[in-house]
Amino acid sequence: MVDLSNILSNKLDKDFLVQLFNEQKEVYQSAIAISLQNKQPTSWRAAWILAHCTKPNDPRMIPHIDTYIQNIADKKDGHQREILKILYPMVLNEEQEGKLFDLSMRFWENIHKSSSLRYLAFKHIYKTAEKYPELIDEITYICQNQYLETLSPGIQKIIIKMRNVLNS
Repeated sequence: MVDLSNILSNKLDKDFLVQLFNEQKEVYQSAIAISLQNKQPTSWRAAWILAHCTKPNDPRMIPHIDTYIQNIADKKDGHQREILKILYPMVLNEEQEGKLFDLSMRFWENIHKSSSLRYLAFKHIYKTAEKYPELIDEITYICQNQYLETLSPGIQKIIIKMRNVLNS
């Protein structure tokens, strides 16, 4: 049996770990368990590798979606970002979408959160608004300058472009 905690506590070879996670079901499941914990840096690293090897609507991840959504709020920014990356390609039910939308709004509106986390939160908000057009007005509101000014010019440009696509 592979000691994943020991592997994750050392310098990572992403390609090796992605291959390992994809070839050994128990390693993938162990990584899920570690990524749901709050033991840094191994929990963040497990989420980071999972974000790289989890396929869209991956059946290995589906049973854990609710747990990720329930536990994301108590993680640090980088760990939250990796969890959002894992959840982005998943097909969520309405309840999961609602909870993740609310969390994403909280992350987005907190201008003290990291730009990369806020950007991924916005992508989740955008994805939900595409599905539920009644949320489009919300997008316009949350794209006011007070939410954009702490982001890099590149991310600001992407967000404005996304907003404009929804408003067209």
